[in-house]
Amino acid sequence: MARGSPGARLRALIQRETVVLPGAFNALSARLAESVGFEALYISGAGVTNSLTAMPDSALLTLTEMAEQCRYVCGAVSIPCIADADTGYGDTLNVARAVRELEAAGLAGIHIEDQVAPKRCGHLEGKQVISAAEMARKISTAVRSRRDPDFLIIARTDARAVNGVEDAIDRALLYVEAGADAVFPEALQTTEEFAEFGRRIKAPLLANMTEFGRSPLLSVSELSDMGYKMVIFRMTQLPVMMKAAEDVLSEIKATGTQQVFLDKMQTRAELYDLVRYSDLTRFDVLISAEFPEKND
Repeated sequence: MARGSPGARLRALIQRETVVLPGAFNALSARLAESVGFEALYISGAGVTNSLTAMPDSALLTLTEMAEQCRYVCGAVSIPCIADADTGYGDTLNVARAVRELEAAGLAGIHIEDQVAPKRCGHLEGKQVISAAEMARKISTAVRSRRDPDFLIIARTDARAVNGVEDAIDRALLYVEAGADAVFPEALQTTEEFAEFGRRIKAPLLANMTEFGRSPLLSVSELSDMGYKMVIFRMTQLPVMMKAAEDVLSEIKATGTQQVFLDKMQTRAELYDLVRYSDLTRFDVLISAEFPEKND
């Protein structure tokens, strides 16, 4: 494992190259992403909400619930993770507590958005944004509340869909002035808008390549050329998994067997390897050997 805090390790990655962060919604999906070679992860608020509650991403998850899931994920992997902190779970005092709780969960950083609470999914209609000054106060609070100065505070702006791209850029500039380490412009609608942010915002930028949304699906190399330092694929794992599960369940319902899906499954051995079953077994044997039972 690389030395340094999670935030310090993520900052080092960003300085070196554009970092790809696949979305995880629980510890197992995070471990899977790490196992195929990703160097950082994104914990999706939508993914956690959908998977835990079968409800939409409408600010229904509490800070305590999100922090618990982040602890599970950070405990399962050795790579740095950032997480969705919605609107900071309230006003400035709530933001301060959210930063402390989520940093203590083991994260490398969080993003906070400038939507009116209760927030909406960033690519849906009906969003509203708070004033830029109120959001700047939240960002300043977040920066002052972190214990580790390397813990990333990422300012997300949803203003593009509400007031247009110029307002989103103006807000991003103010949020950087307030202390944000990076900016996440949500739901940009054209390649040129992504490029314009890259030209005018000098702080590290985060791009969200979500499927079926308002943004064009650009490649990591394209976004890197525009100056983006983080690219998240926030929900890609979950809908792919859900579609595969729907297909196999439909097959079982129709035919009474899952046999045609065997070659599409992760094997039991592969799953046990992912959850490190043998490590637990070896540890149990070691402890048992140190303190064997004695026959009187």
